[in-house]
Amino acid sequence: MREVAIEMRGITKRFPLVVANDNVDFKVYSGEIHGLMGENGAGKSTLMKILYGLYQKDRGQILIRGKEIDISSPSVAIEQGIGMVHQHFMLIPPLTVAENVVLGMEPRRGRIFNDRKRAIEEVEVLSERYGLKVDPEAKVQDLSVGWEQRVEIIKVLYRGAEILILDEPTAVLTPQEVGELFNVMRSLKREGKTIIFITHKLKEVMEIADRITVMRGGKVAGVVETKRTTKEELARMMVGREVLLKVEKRPPQMRGVVLEVKDLEAMNDRGLPALKRVSLKIRAGEILGIAGVEGNGQTELVEVLTGLRRLIRGKVTLWDREITNASPRKILESRIAHIPEDRHKRGLILDYSVEDNLILGKHYRPPMAQGPRLNFKRIRDFASRLIEEFDIRPKEAEIPVHSLSGGNQQKAVAARELSRHPQLLIAAQPTRGVDIGAIEFIHKKILEERDKGKAILLVSAELSEIMSLSDRILVIYEGRIVGEVDPKKTTESELGLLMAGAIRK
Repeated sequence: MREVAIEMRGITKRFPLVVANDNVDFKVYSGEIHGLMGENGAGKSTLMKILYGLYQKDRGQILIRGKEIDISSPSVAIEQGIGMVHQHFMLIPPLTVAENVVLGMEPRRGRIFNDRKRAIEEVEVLSERYGLKVDPEAKVQDLSVGWEQRVEIIKVLYRGAEILILDEPTAVLTPQEVGELFNVMRSLKREGKTIIFITHKLKEVMEIADRITVMRGGKVAGVVETKRTTKEELARMMVGREVLLKVEKRPPQMRGVVLEVKDLEAMNDRGLPALKRVSLKIRAGEILGIAGVEGNGQTELVEVLTGLRRLIRGKVTLWDREITNASPRKILESRIAHIPEDRHKRGLILDYSVEDNLILGKHYRPPMAQGPRLNFKRIRDFASRLIEEFDIRPKEAEIPVHSLSGGNQQKAVAARELSRHPQLLIAAQPTRGVDIGAIEFIHKKILEERDKGKAILLVSAELSEIMSLSDRILVIYEGRIVGEVDPKKTTESELGLLMAGAIRK
């Protein structure tokens, strides 16, 4: 009989507008890698936040190794040997790896002084034991995303974690980094650790998990052994219907050049060069993909093209009309739409209603406004149409947009931007943190725009997304375009090597 590491029985958690967890049973055995999947809003993150003490359950029991525990806070969870690596890392960039790992639990030399040498030694021991191999004296601000993730894992291991919750750990990794992470996870499993792997990526969960729990609508839709299921079955359990896992698209019908940029140079927020003589062209009726590991200039490129960052050299032309360093409003009125990479920072005003967010950028013009006054009937009719067309749930135009799940917030951003009928769509990480059903929907909408003759710039860290949607792919590395590839004639491995700067084309 296998030992049960975690058992959650009848967990119920209500929020004002939704039952996030509805009588959920969840069981994980010691020493297994257990996948937890579900659409955005399915309740998986809420369930894990309850397990880690960030939320309190309304009803139910939590048993750790057979003993009922009241996990009233993260500190209680840590005492029980539970550690959580969050999707958004919680590291302090100017500090070293060792300083981040021991923060709050620093080894002492006497009663007053921290023992820095011992901290470095303890981090070295942990990193060697689990194959993480991180330099304890390196500053976090100098590390890649993949290495930062290793630091987060060492941090929870330092606190004695026997049960690790990894929340979307592969979201911003290259294929090579994903492979390295999976090797680390297998090493942890060999050491007897128990891992809960939260993800929406079917390929990855099939590769690494022993068993998988799928949630839908706040309930458990099924628990399966990985070797006895398929990606199609998992997708069906997640969404409640058949899902088209492979993007089907017609050959592109490309026409004239819509956007041309020449020799762009721009600085990042720290005043360092972020774009180094970047040039590209996008034609009507094509999707140009930009592939790259985060932090290599793609964010600054999008911000330059949307008026959010000034370039210091270069030229941007839209349909033979120069728009270099134009204001965001002028660019918007030039019929350039923008799905931003961070929907909270750039895409939505979270305390505003869904309908208010859907008219942003149109709010000052007829028919949404009549002089200084808003036309509330037109706004409500417009919002209701988009909510229905893009299947934004719940279908309540007046509720605050922060009450929507991440996937539905993303649909709201996409709905607003596509309703502008743009000549050029700039889509940056359009499906980040979005479930498979919403991914299918957003991909379909992007392809519809392409087939209508629109030019689309797609920026994504998801290689499967870049390869399935793009007609051409440019790879950006350290602020330079280092290669152009045909998605039909390359592999994820080759693209990953380009993204890591290992080869150039």
